Amino acid sequence: MVCLVSRTGRHLQKYSQGRRLVVGCIPYRYKNGNDDIYDDDYELEVLVVSSQKGQRMMFPKGGWELDESVEEAASRESLEEAGVLGHVQHELGTWSYKSKSGDIYHEGYMFPLLVTEQLELWPEKNSRQRVWMTVEEAKEVCDALWMKEALDRLVDRLSSSAPKQNEEDVSPYFLS
Repeated sequence: MVCLVSRTGRHLQKYSQGRRLVVGCIPYRYKNGNDDIYDDDYELEVLVVSSQKGQRMMFPKGGWELDESVEEAASRESLEEAGVLGHVQHELGTWSYKSKSGDIYHEGYMFPLLVTEQLELWPEKNSRQRVWMTVEEAKEVCDALWMKEALDRLVDRLSSSAPKQNEEDVSPYFLS
């Protein structure tokens, strides 16, 4: 059973040296249906969501809370904002970025999320739109530089871990 209520407020969120810790995911899938192999025959798609006020597109992200691991926070944000479940994979990196108001910095952690299920109902369905798109389209609509850098890292990781000809037992995931 999935809880369909978003967490709200900042009283349980983690901070480090005055910076709010933010965790996000890049939900992804392969358009031609193979769930775990990246190659030239399968088009990589990523899921972006609108901001709550609907003016910007981004990857799901939000505050990391005291009672959860960073991976749990990443998974929760993807469920709350995008209505998807899946496998959180190895961290893409950490970025320092300015808040919307531009007067404070946040520390953002990004993870890939290989989507296994897309829900019809999710906590923020009425306040967000979700759109599957190509990597190139996502780079055009997402204006957050740190999220674009995370997307580049994901594409590089998936490309470098793609099975090569005459190679056996190659993991479809980059694990270092």
